[in-house]
Amino acid sequence: MSTRGTRHLRESAEPGVAGTGRTGGGRAGSSPTVRYDTTNALPLPLLLLMQLDAPVIILTMLLCLTVIGEPLTVNYAVLGAVAAILASRIVTPPDLRRVLVANTVPPFLTMRLLVEWGTVVAILLTAAFAFKMSATFSRRALFAWFMLTPCALTAAHRIQAAAALWFNREGKLSSKYLIIGANDVGFELTSRMHTNAFLGFFDFRSAERVASEAPDVSLVGHCGSVADFVRQNSVSAVYVALPLANSPRIKALLHDLRDTTASVYFVPDLFAFDLIQARIVDVNGMPALAICDTPLHGADGASKRLTDIVLAGIGLLLLAPVFAAIAVTIKLTSPGPVFFKQRRYGLEGEEILVYKFRSMTVLEDGGEVRQASKEDARVTRVGRFLRRSSLDELPQLINVLEGKMSLVGPRPHAVAHNEIYRKLISGYMIRHKVRPGITGWAQVHGLRGETETIDKMEQRIHYDLDYLSNWSWWLDMRILARTVRIVLSGQNAH
Repeated sequence: MSTRGTRHLRESAEPGVAGTGRTGGGRAGSSPTVRYDTTNALPLPLLLLMQLDAPVIILTMLLCLTVIGEPLTVNYAVLGAVAAILASRIVTPPDLRRVLVANTVPPFLTMRLLVEWGTVVAILLTAAFAFKMSATFSRRALFAWFMLTPCALTAAHRIQAAAALWFNREGKLSSKYLIIGANDVGFELTSRMHTNAFLGFFDFRSAERVASEAPDVSLVGHCGSVADFVRQNSVSAVYVALPLANSPRIKALLHDLRDTTASVYFVPDLFAFDLIQARIVDVNGMPALAICDTPLHGADGASKRLTDIVLAGIGLLLLAPVFAAIAVTIKLTSPGPVFFKQRRYGLEGEEILVYKFRSMTVLEDGGEVRQASKEDARVTRVGRFLRRSSLDELPQLINVLEGKMSLVGPRPHAVAHNEIYRKLISGYMIRHKVRPGITGWAQVHGLRGETETIDKMEQRIHYDLDYLSNWSWWLDMRILARTVRIVLSGQNAH
């Protein structure tokens, strides 16, 4: 089953597992996103079908080139590869779980794909014009490809959904499984898997004790008899969701299960930690569990960086007259340089210089930096307008092109402030696992401008870490759209 469809941001606490009233732990006000991959339970033909998007995009291009009579050049090959990479992050595959629950192909499939493929096309066209490469492609071929691809993707997604329904009817998606551990981890796991194949919970505790803690959960049996139950009921998979503190019992349990043919999976109690992109990694053949990591690996990092380059490049080109007008106005109205440069921390805590239009009579960048406040006497008349309209931040588009910043990410703070808050707020430095942004998840939740109390800074860091835990390309687009609305309203800017 595709896990990409579950990578959504939880803006409020998630409801508990249906029927249990339970949720996993995590940071206050947020349920950690931990994805248990169940794709290994799918038949191989269905797994292969779920990877159709990239081949469909490339084959559609080849078909259009052949029909129109255009040769396949290196430029077309690169264009197809870039489109496939972008589509892997933007085009959402069918959510097989919803397909099986509804027993039908998802509604609005064509409309969704039109919007998502349209986004891919917009990025490709923008990049082609920005780098002056549009003349190297046949307009007829591109137009045919752009028009035909969403039709082909729609057909591919309908085939994927229909195949999932067929495999389900044939009983090939209903491998029976049980969970050992009637606890938060076990409850969370049931919410992420096929419930029609779930046989129930086993636990080392008595049925009465479990019922006293979770009245609507009943045990199938005690862990002492789980191996017999697995053999008698042809159970295909056993998920062990017991706390690590029970390691002696877990060892004995695993020994008993070795006398069965069931696959056994250990689900660690990750909810005891603040998780940032939890996942399994391979270290030269040895599995390791990532507890805190960057979300920007491989294609994710490439798509975000490409988006930054394209949009920042376009922004600088379109806003060049605005840059010139602001620079002249600053020079004519107050003494000092046009640009203000301040040392801040960037990716992996590297020290960077962040550019802004000068809006104050001072250029503070030492061991002590005072944040700007409302009616701050240090702010010039022009500077007040620049700060209220956020135009003072425009030079950071240069930082984005340099690779020091991103359009969206945790806002960088002055080095002096970093050294203060890293000692006061747990997890403060984790926000530097990605490039800092011109705008961010905290800023679109009202946390712009001055953070005059430690509570406000803690809230900002909470949203920054939430952003890292739940990053997606679509989330970046949502933040950019909300930022435009907030800037136009002048909220919290001074």
